[in-house]
Amino acid sequence: MSTHTEQRTVLVPDGLAGERVDAAMARMFGFSRTKAADLIAQGHVLVDGADVGKSDRVHAGSMLDVTIPAERDPLEVKAEIVEGIRIIHDDDAIVVIDKPVGVAVHPSPGWRGPTVVGHLAGAGFRISTSGAKEREGIVQRLDVGTSGVMVIAKSERAYSVLKNAFRHRTVDKTYHALVQGHPDPLAGTVDAPIGRHPQHDYKFAVMGDGRPSITHYETLEAHRFASLLEVHLETGRTHQIRVHMSALKHPCVGDLTYGADPTLAKRVGLERQWLHAMRLGFEHPESGDHVTYESTYPDDLARALEVIRDEH
Repeated sequence: MSTHTEQRTVLVPDGLAGERVDAAMARMFGFSRTKAADLIAQGHVLVDGADVGKSDRVHAGSMLDVTIPAERDPLEVKAEIVEGIRIIHDDDAIVVIDKPVGVAVHPSPGWRGPTVVGHLAGAGFRISTSGAKEREGIVQRLDVGTSGVMVIAKSERAYSVLKNAFRHRTVDKTYHALVQGHPDPLAGTVDAPIGRHPQHDYKFAVMGDGRPSITHYETLEAHRFASLLEVHLETGRTHQIRVHMSALKHPCVGDLTYGADPTLAKRVGLERQWLHAMRLGFEHPESGDHVTYESTYPDDLARALEVIRDEH
């Protein structure tokens, strides 16, 4: 990934005479036509010193000047304070936060929004340097659309101890989920492997050849249209609760990706799945004491639950 602006000047060879500018650029620089068209639209391309349109034709011997602006690495951590991230606990080994909806844990190629890693950098936290550059200190993840409590490692020791604890399933992960209808039985375990969805790469599904995934649930409240569940995760697959609840035909309210009813989502005013990481319990990586950190429902989930409770 280039980190500085690059200037390139070439003479159009005879073989490309009469070609459109974007096609000629694609051939000479190995760009995609879209990339070439973008550079032309941004005024970064001159032919014999003059601006051009992408469908203009080039002549043999014309001088093509192209400025290729520096691209920001999509995995570069952008240090910025993110509104709504609350620090629940902070010591030399760990920082525990309450993550709001709409914030990713770390940068990724498809995500341009705020991140937990970026917030911690912007807020001056020193985080463990273990893990890939854009994921330093990250020992667990929550979806962009899932809110709640999560822990980040500050020391190298904390990183390896916590990584092991998550891997060996000794961390207590408790979620609350508002799901459509009433699961039968009211309490149970879903033991079904999860893999990437065969048709949609942004989704996951119960797949015979997926990774082992175990979800325990119990019903806390049963209402006319939905049930509030307490969920304990034994494994930690991407979208695990959402996939398992959808497989039971009781998707999280508001989770349109996994088959939730859009009419119900609208009625309760939700633009994301009703799923919240409530509690996290583990052995503190320095003291060895068992610690538990909790979070409360954010406003959007609390409001949606009130609507469901009031519908008789």
